[in-house]
Amino acid sequence: MVGVPLGRELTTGTALCCDPISWFQRANLIHNPSALVLGKPGLGKSTLIRRMVLGLVGQGVFPMVLGDLKPDYVDLFRAMGGQIIKLGRGLGSLNVLDPGATAAAAARLPEQARTKLVADAHGRRLNMVAALLTVLRGGPIADTERTVLNAALRVLDERHSGVPVLPDLIRVIDEGPERLRAVTLARGDGAKYRAAVDPLHASLLGMLDGPMGETFAHQTTTAIDLDNPGGVCIDISGIDDSDAELQAAVLLACWSDGFGAVEAAHALTDEGLAPRRHFFVVLDELWRVLRSGRGLVDRVDTLTRLNRQRGAGQVMITHTMADLLSLADEADRLKAKGFAERAGMVICGGLPQAEMPMVNEVVRLSSIEQRMLVDWSTPPSWNPDIDGDSEPPGRGRFIVKVGGRPGIPFKVELTSAERNVNDTNKRWTNSTTRPSANTV
Repeated sequence: MVGVPLGRELTTGTALCCDPISWFQRANLIHNPSALVLGKPGLGKSTLIRRMVLGLVGQGVFPMVLGDLKPDYVDLFRAMGGQIIKLGRGLGSLNVLDPGATAAAAARLPEQARTKLVADAHGRRLNMVAALLTVLRGGPIADTERTVLNAALRVLDERHSGVPVLPDLIRVIDEGPERLRAVTLARGDGAKYRAAVDPLHASLLGMLDGPMGETFAHQTTTAIDLDNPGGVCIDISGIDDSDAELQAAVLLACWSDGFGAVEAAHALTDEGLAPRRHFFVVLDELWRVLRSGRGLVDRVDTLTRLNRQRGAGQVMITHTMADLLSLADEADRLKAKGFAERAGMVICGGLPQAEMPMVNEVVRLSSIEQRMLVDWSTPPSWNPDIDGDSEPPGRGRFIVKVGGRPGIPFKVELTSAERNVNDTNKRWTNSTTRPSANTV
């Protein structure tokens, strides 16, 4: 048996060991060290991922939860001694212009490797600013605006000592040095330059003055520490669900920062300056990012496509395939479907009947497997013996699918030591009484 022990197979009772890194690296069962997890809320998706995280830490893998919204993972990382970073209004900031671990790594690298790492960091910063603007506007920025941003970031690197922040970038665009005027084809015409950059300038100012400003306009409060064997969990539960734009923007920024740290670590390893390490990246609430603006699928695709080359396993978590296939833009829908098609394994929990045709487009489900998933999605029934609902029939039950192979149905079984870090409904579980019914 190869992988993290997850539970018992439902038909034979044998133990199932499974995780995307072990099945890719050691068992050669999948072509890509990644997983997509689907399932209705409340059926144990986060419990499954916590088990994988815990098991992989025991194998020396560095876990990274890049944006914990509920939070689902903070208690586990605290118990493991991992790093917990808080982001949100009044809690912490993330500077998207900060090269992070890249700067320290680049200083140790020989010239050729340093040049490549610095170029990658520049591209990541450019993509991140463009992504924030996409969230703000609800659609992608123009090619000319991307060109201006690219030139402005290069000017900023040449002029600025220390780590710049977004207000510094805005100042460069406002001043309009010759390098920026050249890419706008202003040809010495100040009015023409202003006409070219004013929409971009206005959007950047709007970003600073709006919900994103407090989180992204300042220096990074706490950097990711890759030397902590307990991993890192970025807690963004302080951002209210009503701030959908801010949630999506922070998730994207966390993903970018995390993958940047991974690239820096591997650059040092490739030059013999650090030991080889493997990473397990958890990307939760995928749907929140994809629905925040046309074109954001491209940003997520760029971040996640090269996980095999990065030496990083990853798991993407969302509720249903409809989350991926209900995007307004046809091109975005096709790319989002590609996330599922490229995943090394798809793990399905309880899903409604309407989901079956969409899941079948990615992994073939037998009629028995479909019936299991639909049955697991039914709500719990009332149990008079406990004066409350019975356990939902699908809680902790999943099917692992790899391509067209028969699925493996199993149930996650928690140990007593895990139960305290697996309560994701704390605000409900402390209530021991019900209000009495009004009588007439």
